[in-house]
Amino acid sequence: MSKRRPLYSRSGKPRAGGRSGFAALPTTSILPDEIQGPTLRQRLGAWWSRFYPKHQGKLLIGASALAALGIVGIYDITRPVIPRISEAEFTAAVNTVVDNRQRPPSLASIAYARVLPSVVRVAGYSPEGWPASNDRWAARQWLLPWFDAIDQPETIGTGVVIDDKGNILTNWHVAGSQAKLRVTYMDGTESNGIVVGAQPEKDLAVIRTPTIPDDLQPATMAASTTLNPGDEVVAVGFPFGIGPSASDGVVSGLHRAFVDEHKRQLTDLIQFDAAANPGNSGGPLVDADGEVVGIVTAILNPTGARTFAGIGFAMPIESAANAVGENPL
Repeated sequence: MSKRRPLYSRSGKPRAGGRSGFAALPTTSILPDEIQGPTLRQRLGAWWSRFYPKHQGKLLIGASALAALGIVGIYDITRPVIPRISEAEFTAAVNTVVDNRQRPPSLASIAYARVLPSVVRVAGYSPEGWPASNDRWAARQWLLPWFDAIDQPETIGTGVVIDDKGNILTNWHVAGSQAKLRVTYMDGTESNGIVVGAQPEKDLAVIRTPTIPDDLQPATMAASTTLNPGDEVVAVGFPFGIGPSASDGVVSGLHRAFVDEHKRQLTDLIQFDAAANPGNSGGPLVDADGEVVGIVTAILNPTGARTFAGIGFAMPIESAANAVGENPL
């Protein structure tokens, strides 16, 4: 057997498989993980497992702080914008609140409201030439029918209902000085008044009307002996015919004496500084509870004018009611 001659490629290019005829291996080979080393994720995991246990508390606090800041930031972004107001707008708003606030009622207003249903207006009518002395008392009885045509009152005074019978306590110079009396109650009821009791030396009288309101409320009376200088009092009446009106003040003194314009010596009076004028005569002087402690009787003005100068006098309710035969308390 003869030796064969080796064959060579004419192209001059090496064969694909080399001498052995197998495909050549790539230049980069894939190695196992143990040989290639840990991945980035594995390295970070290993670092975190060592870092977290050492700094767990600080990390939790930091995370909580970041969460709180985030919540605050979100609120700040989403909250409505409140417009700023000027100083003038602020002042106007404050004034509006002050003007609209509910103010508690004063003691004087409470006292006035409590006694008002018992207060009456007493108008006196007299014809020209009517006698100015006590003789008019006898003349009144048979002349009264001819006085109904008199329209304009000559005097205006005040009275206060003191019992369920409708007896009205007032001053004698209000009730006894005129030929005809016309009483007006707080509900608008009007009726002629008749004097049923009097003590002129104390300037006191009791009048009654044939017609009285169905819901007539007598005043509540209180002992004047409990009064002290400085206590608050309210005078209610029809000064100069205007009313009902209220004026408040304090008790200025007790057990005063006074000589009125008719030369009567009045004693044991309550002195007060609540404004009183002609028309207040016969009206109630009430304490802070609205209870009658006196009957307004006179005012003192050194000039002789019949206007208030800071000093008023009231007959204590005990003296006033006892003088006309009533139980005051």
